[in-house]
Amino acid sequence: MLELDRDYSIREIENLKDFVTVAYVIIDDIYQKVVPTHIANRCNINDSIMSDSEIITISIVGELLTIDSEKAWFGFCKKNMRDLFPRFCDRIRFNRTRRNLHAVIEEIRKELSTLTGYATEPYRIVDSIPIPVCKFGRATFHKTFRGYGAAYGKCPSKKETYLGYKLHMLATLDGFVTDFVITPANVDDREGIWDLISSYQRITLIGDKGYIGADFAADLKSEKEIDLLPIKRKSSKTQFPKAIRQLIFKLRRRIETSASQLTQQLNIEKVMAKSYWGLITRIKTKLLAYNLCYYINKLIGRDINVSRIKELVFG
Repeated sequence: MLELDRDYSIREIENLKDFVTVAYVIIDDIYQKVVPTHIANRCNINDSIMSDSEIITISIVGELLTIDSEKAWFGFCKKNMRDLFPRFCDRIRFNRTRRNLHAVIEEIRKELSTLTGYATEPYRIVDSIPIPVCKFGRATFHKTFRGYGAAYGKCPSKKETYLGYKLHMLATLDGFVTDFVITPANVDDREGIWDLISSYQRITLIGDKGYIGADFAADLKSEKEIDLLPIKRKSSKTQFPKAIRQLIFKLRRRIETSASQLTQQLNIEKVMAKSYWGLITRIKTKLLAYNLCYYINKLIGRDINVSRIKELVFG
């Protein structure tokens, strides 16, 4: 098993190619551990021009650089990264293989949670992010995600109605995303939480006002032995003590920061995918990229955020 201090010794990341090299080594090591046999030994794998680890690494770095155009990023890599990746397949093959690896990308993300030790922590913060595939005004004419569960939902922060999905997340108190599910946009936050906690018992969840409900909290407690601490409305007759309210507000800021980084720095709300599985793959890649930076931060003992990665590229 990989360990934070023993297997890797990273002192400094000076440029983009350093970061790509570090990311590739970590991704490839985890890939070799978690990849299913039927994928590792699939037909014609020995004739592949690029390895799965190379494709996943290139995809991750592109998401971290906030490059939404897969064509533009692929062209940049072919022109500027030949010393790291001597052989490139054609772009259609690259994108098709990337989509087919969505399950492997998810397994790598889960393994990172295990490596950091966050998978066993007893506290989680729960939240959701809207994933609009189309603005309300054009929803009638939208066809790409028709038949794939896209529904109308409301975004309270923007006070708008949209067509699309909702990303439900569990994060640690440090902001590391350990679990997520994607549901239609009209699914209540309290309904989405059941899939998130399917593998958990006896943990404490901290949520916002969307998770209020005495019966809901009682069901969580009776079925999963999970305690729920939501932010209560001001009109609520039963309030937490002031010290607990302040603590909940403080902890909630962490996942709100994570959501902000995913939204503004990794463009997780900006859907450029042309298919449902393309959307799923890009969301999984963005979440893996976010957690990978978190993991590398632990290795080198300092923060490498998306803004810093852009500086490595553009100076």
